[in-house]
Amino acid sequence: MFGSGSSTGHDNSGVSPVRFVWPYGGGEVSIFGTFTRWTDLIPMSPMEGCPNVYQVVVSLVPGLHQFKFYVDGQWRVDEQLSFVSGPYGLVNTVVLTKDPPQIIDSETPGRSNMELDDVSVCPEVIQGMSAADVEVSRHRISAFLSSHTAYELLPESGKVIALDVTLPVKRAFHILYEQGIPTAPLWDFCKGQFVGVLAALDFILILRELGTHGSNLTEEELETHTISAWKEGKMHLSRQIDGSGRAYSKHLIHAGPYDSLKDVASKFLQNSISTVPILHSSAQDGSFPQLLHLASLSGILKCICRYFRHSAGSLPILQQPICSIPLGTWVPKIGEPNRRPFAMLKPNASLGAALSLLVQANVSSIPIVNDNDSLLDVYSRSDITALAKDKAYAQIHLDEISIHQALQLGQDTNSSYGFFNGQRCQMCLRTDSLHKVMERLANPGVRRLLIVEAGSKRVEGVISLSDVFKFLLGVA
Repeated sequence: MFGSGSSTGHDNSGVSPVRFVWPYGGGEVSIFGTFTRWTDLIPMSPMEGCPNVYQVVVSLVPGLHQFKFYVDGQWRVDEQLSFVSGPYGLVNTVVLTKDPPQIIDSETPGRSNMELDDVSVCPEVIQGMSAADVEVSRHRISAFLSSHTAYELLPESGKVIALDVTLPVKRAFHILYEQGIPTAPLWDFCKGQFVGVLAALDFILILRELGTHGSNLTEEELETHTISAWKEGKMHLSRQIDGSGRAYSKHLIHAGPYDSLKDVASKFLQNSISTVPILHSSAQDGSFPQLLHLASLSGILKCICRYFRHSAGSLPILQQPICSIPLGTWVPKIGEPNRRPFAMLKPNASLGAALSLLVQANVSSIPIVNDNDSLLDVYSRSDITALAKDKAYAQIHLDEISIHQALQLGQDTNSSYGFFNGQRCQMCLRTDSLHKVMERLANPGVRRLLIVEAGSKRVEGVISLSDVFKFLLGVA
């Protein structure tokens, strides 16, 4: 078998460690290529905590290398990486320059081969990304979004839920929880219009207001307090003031079925919102419109992934690892100046602290970590609706219940805690390609991916849907 002392057919001077990854599972996985003279197989090992992801670190000299994977007796190529037709059919390729960036020596004290996440088998990791590649990719994505409409987002069947503004806030709270949805459009029958959206953030603000001494909203009033009354009070609570000093209400951000996908995506980014109702009215004045769909960035991203699935090569940036792209929010390095702290909390922190951080930091989720900053769970704005279960919101004090306890309220008693519990924590590695990250974010209900270190699950950053679209569309 090929080992550190085996001949690779190259001069061994200037070799650098490169981590090869097979993320598609299998019983026995190996790799071979030009660096083994296409003879010896190098066995790959499952990652700790990721049994379906296999990896191996190989020392390579600068130059072009070709390779294939051997999975359960079959030759395989990772189509998410660069590949060409070679003497052994389709083969993956990697180009290593003389001075590869951020190469981590496996002998560095305190580090292990499991942590070689700055090295990837994608050629673009080593070569970098040219301005032309970025421009070409953005132009093609922009052209696609401009030539396709929101009509393509509409499902063949399904239901959309709207709430009347005369509904008590308490009842609306329960409906969102029972239906498993984080937001719902608001309908005003008197105006014959959709006038806004009720979101998880509204309930966070309500619960914080209830927990504030001197609050004008009591738990008893919550039984009869209507959505419209809350929205009116929220204007003053949020101090949304125009130039003349008068309180004003935000207009509903919506789109029509024939608006371009680019226009819809721009509405998300310009207004920092999570959903855009797709409305259509046959009346000239636009009254009594039909609610066709609640558009999301994940739905638009799914259209992009589907359209370019068989022509990913036309978008050079898709094979870039996320660590080489100005994308997402990363945990600041020690001594790094002028960087905002990355919001994380321990599981024993109070729910009140979590809600305050969600509002003050203007983030939609907070990673819950242990003392080593390893990921345990995540608390999102939408988790607040779990407090509607058995009227838990009326029986707790925000500063006396921990995040761990709050998360358990919305979970089955037999559920395990943390990232083993279903799909609550969606993760990726810094070496994952942009294409892989986009495919994961295109799944319904996924709004962000936490970037973790392989093995330790130490949180390194987060990438949201809006981060991806800002990069793809070149929005500052």
